[in-house]
Amino acid sequence: MREVDALILGGGFYGCHIALALKELGFGRVQIIEREPGIMRRASYVNQARVHNGYHYPRSLTTGISSRRNFNRFVEEHPFAVVPDVEMIYGIACNSRVTGSQFARFCDEIGAACREDRQVMNELFDPALIETCFSVTEIAFDASALARNMMSRLVAAGVDCRFGVKGRVSRWDDQSVIVDTADTPVRAQYVFNCTYAYLDDVGIRVRNRIKKELTEIALIKPPREMSGRAVTVMDGPFFSSMPFPSRSCYSLTHVRYTPHMSWTEAGEAALRFDGSRAEMMIRDTSRYMPSMRTSAYLGSLYELKTILVKSENSDSRPIVFERSDDSDRMYSVLGSKIDNIYDVLAYLKQQPWLLR
Repeated sequence: MREVDALILGGGFYGCHIALALKELGFGRVQIIEREPGIMRRASYVNQARVHNGYHYPRSLTTGISSRRNFNRFVEEHPFAVVPDVEMIYGIACNSRVTGSQFARFCDEIGAACREDRQVMNELFDPALIETCFSVTEIAFDASALARNMMSRLVAAGVDCRFGVKGRVSRWDDQSVIVDTADTPVRAQYVFNCTYAYLDDVGIRVRNRIKKELTEIALIKPPREMSGRAVTVMDGPFFSSMPFPSRSCYSLTHVRYTPHMSWTEAGEAALRFDGSRAEMMIRDTSRYMPSMRTSAYLGSLYELKTILVKSENSDSRPIVFERSDDSDRMYSVLGSKIDNIYDVLAYLKQQPWLLR
């Protein structure tokens, strides 16, 4: 049986950061086990590649403020992964849940700069469907560059990473937690469940009810009019198209067509796949942005997305840092945005960790 001070289940962006933070806090033997063949292969890679600056959340003031608080720090600490010179555009649909004036007022309230842009409005959008649009300050990031940097930091810190390994908690007592793997059992003084879509399926009970979705991100070659730009139309069943640096193309996601199925039961469920919906995404997007008809479909990425059931209607994206009711040595962590990592690290460092 291997013995460690802290075992992290899941090698995504959050799991890796928590491992590094624990080493800084004095944990000697820190280990990550990850079912994929490397770190950041799942949700940390398959996403919109957006570092949020608050604009996305006009219906959740706290989430907007949190994004603003973390944005500059993320950019300063990860210049190697930031994609420069991308003009970020937010279009407000005529039947949006927020009006253009409400969006501008929200941006002012959270201190996020925005500028109404009539030129872009005329170049990109159908004025019969889009009320107005704003140029904003936001960035895209390269997930592959983030993963390379993170792996080098883990190695330098002496974090033991085991890949192609699944873990499940089998028992615990006052002193430790036993996690079974296909390799050998691991006895850990603390276990951190950072498995995202598998949060409720590793033997640790989770109080917060979570919803999982099978999602599709379409990869496209965008029209000439989109060169150097990223567009999000909101707020409701609309879309985003942004640079996807890891593949040197653009992503396209649609609130209505990106989710293929959803469930709230523990585990992966019986996944049902009815084929790509990229054509429907492009067709609907073209109603608002006529030039999108000339975009070329390159393929799709599929991933399981996890959100809190209680956040669906408000669109908020709070952090879950939950100590198990069964043992104060087991924690479940769920983050929904990459820039939220700083909130997790701050909370982690406030806890009185006692290695016994």
